[in-house]
Amino acid sequence: MESPPRTVAIVEDDPSMRRSIERLLGAHGYKTEGYVSAESFLTRGSVSDLICIVLDIHLGGMSGIELGRALKETVPRPIVIFITAVDDQALEVEALEAGCAAYLHKPFPAASLIGAIERALPDKFP
Repeated sequence: MESPPRTVAIVEDDPSMRRSIERLLGAHGYKTEGYVSAESFLTRGSVSDLICIVLDIHLGGMSGIELGRALKETVPRPIVIFITAVDDQALEVEALEAGCAAYLHKPFPAASLIGAIERALPDKFP
């Protein structure tokens, strides 16, 4: 039996960072979808086919924290991993309260992101 697609959305306004994450995840067997903003991500509609969303906190327009809070209300609730270049303890607490599975500081080791995704995956995604 074929396993379901392992699609990860990356919401990151820095094109080089977004491409780097897409390449990293692709090399580990994940399908990726990149978005330049929270607003562009919201146009995709349902999130039920995503196993995870890698979400930058500081985006133009709607912030990653705001998007994370909005996603807490969706069913099924997607797994969110926040990434940021800002070292701010209050922001980290806010991200955790928004319901993230992991909070990574840029630049982060590739293994940190892969490990966070693997730990957060529900059993239905091998």
